[in-house]
Amino acid sequence: MEAGYAERAGGRESAGGVMRYPNPGKALTIEVDGELWARYPVRTHVVKPGEDLEALVRRYVGGFVRPGDYLFVSEKIVAIAQGRAYPIEAIRPSFWARLLSRFVRKTPHGIGLGSPWTMELAIREAGLARILVAALASALTKPFGIRGVFYRVAGHNVAAIDGPTPYTLPPYNRYAKLPPRAPDGVARRLSGVLGIPVVIVDANDLGVSVLGRSHAEPSDAFVRRVFRDNPLGQGREQTPLCIVRRVGQGLA
Repeated sequence: MEAGYAERAGGRESAGGVMRYPNPGKALTIEVDGELWARYPVRTHVVKPGEDLEALVRRYVGGFVRPGDYLFVSEKIVAIAQGRAYPIEAIRPSFWARLLSRFVRKTPHGIGLGSPWTMELAIREAGLARILVAALASALTKPFGIRGVFYRVAGHNVAAIDGPTPYTLPPYNRYAKLPPRAPDGVARRLSGVLGIPVVIVDANDLGVSVLGRSHAEPSDAFVRRVFRDNPLGQGREQTPLCIVRRVGQGLA
């Protein structure tokens, strides 16, 4: 990966899109348990519904990966390719979606279920009864300072629902998205193409979750630590793939 780089705006990258330098404000390397790991973001075209993800990874990273590497894949492109992202104009929020979304705490890092469109997707995914039970459990426990009860009751798939945000790459800044379907199976198929472990991650500036994996390793704890600063970025970087490679010993 050290040869064949061409100058482009914002840094250097190979013709295939593998970045030698990190996204703005991010570091290329990070130390985990005394070892130094490089995170090589991979720039791709804008993924569309129905795309062949196996062909995508073969095209963009097939010639760069080595034995011992890991490939981390943003869950967003998996969901988009599976047709699980919807323009908000196509979503008709129900009465309950409009009501419940008003009580969701919004953060600068994402809208979550704080919009009628994402709440409607949550109701479709988990069922109205489960969402109502989750909302009640959250309301009863919040006065005691207990957070996260809603998502523990509603389920991980609901926690992974994303809504439209202004910093997201168009046209998906006007989309709401369900999490990927059968992410472990997707990871195994992509691993079969590349011959290395593949992890599907939901990463943002608040944290990292593993949604799917092809192998037992890397562990969830390692994924959270090596990706804790969200090297793929939170907005329009257009780098939904990342090669993670051990490059030496740390300073400790």
